[in-house]
Amino acid sequence: MATFALVEKLTLKIVNTSSNPLPSYATGGSSGMDLRAQLNEPVLLKPLQRVMIPTGLSIELPVGYEAQVRPRSGLAIKQGITCLNTPGTIDAGYRGEIKVILVNLSEEVQQIEHGDRIAQLVIQRVEQVQLELVDELGTTERGAGGFGHTGKN
Repeated sequence: MATFALVEKLTLKIVNTSSNPLPSYATGGSSGMDLRAQLNEPVLLKPLQRVMIPTGLSIELPVGYEAQVRPRSGLAIKQGITCLNTPGTIDAGYRGEIKVILVNLSEEVQQIEHGDRIAQLVIQRVEQVQLELVDELGTTERGAGGFGHTGKN
């Protein structure tokens, strides 16, 4: 069994207007915290239908960080539900409610209930860069080879 050393953790301010518990990591090695649906009534999600689900959460990210909203693998494989716009980026300057765009890729109607774990929230460092306009780029072995250029195997 792997053990994980404690590292210095970033502290985020969070507002929770939902009746759900705060997001948390399921295990010591988890990358994402589960986000839960904040619903007054269940949502029926038809095949190929997409809907924005509120979480009742707002966060204050420091400059130099982003939050990414990502799908939950269990929801995807068991119910065919995933997130659109994945990963969804929450910028450091955003202070509104976190909402999750879900889509039903299964052939059956799926039901989302209040409190269901619907996505993961991953916090990442980001860099802003300065662009330098040039006439050409340095060469590499790959060069301009694009999608699938290295073959199937």
